[in-house]
Amino acid sequence: MDIERISAFSIGETGGNPAGVVVCDAHPDATEMARIAAEVGYSETAFAAKSGDAWRVRYFSPASEVPFCGHATIALGAALGGRFGAGSYDLILNDAWISVEAMESGSAALTSPPTSQPALDPELVREARRIFDIADDDLHADLPVARISAGADMLLIPLASRERLARLDYDQAAGKALLDAHGIVGAYFVHPAAERRFDVRMAFPTGGVFEDPATGAAAAAFSGWLRDSGRLSGEIEIMQGEDMGAPSRIIALSTPEIGASIRVEGATRRLE
Repeated sequence: MDIERISAFSIGETGGNPAGVVVCDAHPDATEMARIAAEVGYSETAFAAKSGDAWRVRYFSPASEVPFCGHATIALGAALGGRFGAGSYDLILNDAWISVEAMESGSAALTSPPTSQPALDPELVREARRIFDIADDDLHADLPVARISAGADMLLIPLASRERLARLDYDQAAGKALLDAHGIVGAYFVHPAAERRFDVRMAFPTGGVFEDPATGAAAAAFSGWLRDSGRLSGEIEIMQGEDMGAPSRIIALSTPEIGASIRVEGATRRLE
């Protein structure tokens, strides 16, 4: 089986988030896809098989299947563009239909599932603050903790300073147990660096890794939350991965319509 390894949201020839991509005639069974994802060892591997005029896509981390993965979708867009040429490709996920655009440059842009903000359990917030050691003065004064979604639920934790963002630390097993119990994919820590630029980190224990260097699904959810809560719409720039030596750049674009899909764009580079 041909496995392509592509880094999504890279900056030139550095950084980004590596993903495995398998383009096949038919999906292997779930056990085999999980085994392949674990063998590849990246935070996610996308498996795509033709289904009519679209592609049926499933995403596996080394630890579990996930409903939607942004960086693996960007990597898949680059893989499809390399095989079949630039253009838009419709994708059928477990719970949504989306699309990815492959560009001549090798960059790709996805259109996310619709955005939403599910109810936030106060117990989740209390336990998350304990596990991640978040004090009152660590939290941003104007941006609340929230549960956000664009195909996968994230816990948004806005921080007051870049210095506090740099000190992300937690017990991975405890983080996984908490997020799994609440059906959340990851904890997304955000610090506003400018009006339309955000520095972020993504704790991803549910995927079997301490941290994700670039997270398109969370970027879409965050952009949607900014728009849906009346704070900010239009284009934003998200910088991620710098604290782990894998600098990544994500562009997210929201339209004014509440709950509408988000366009998430990034460069890619091949790793093999």
